[in-house]
Amino acid sequence: MNPIRVAILTISDRSSRGEREDVSGPTIQKAAHHQGWVAETLAVVPDEIKAIRSILTQWADSSVFDLILTTGGTGFAPRDVTPEATLGILDKQAPGIAETLRAHSLKITPHAMLSRAVAGIRGATLIINFPGSPKACAESFELLAPVLPHAIELLRESVAAETGHAASSPQELL
Repeated sequence: MNPIRVAILTISDRSSRGEREDVSGPTIQKAAHHQGWVAETLAVVPDEIKAIRSILTQWADSSVFDLILTTGGTGFAPRDVTPEATLGILDKQAPGIAETLRAHSLKITPHAMLSRAVAGIRGATLIINFPGSPKACAESFELLAPVLPHAIELLRESVAAETGHAASSPQELL
């Protein structure tokens, strides 16, 4: 399989204004590189639906990226609009991913139940909202990394993605 091509979007008013260094985006980038994935595209935008939707749409529709990971803007604060922006551009939702991230994070902190993060597909690109904390980004990435290559194979419509999915005889179904 070709390396997974990743784009990382940090959603933060303060980081977009240069008032705070973006640490979460580079944390995700380092984890992606550790997997052997290509993750050279990082951007920072403010917590504004239009700005978030614009870059997510541009990246997903470009067919350059297999995976877009966002960080930030998934909580309860009035300006946390990442889930709404993401839902507005998806073709299909992938609720199992967001549910799994929350369930795993709940083992670490009760604040995980406050996450409104979503995941889904636009075209052939998987988009996943991560929390804003660098620690939570690293934990989320580590949890999903084993499953993401298969997800990307499916989106790429790779024949290899179906290996092992179909039973070769009726007895295997029993």
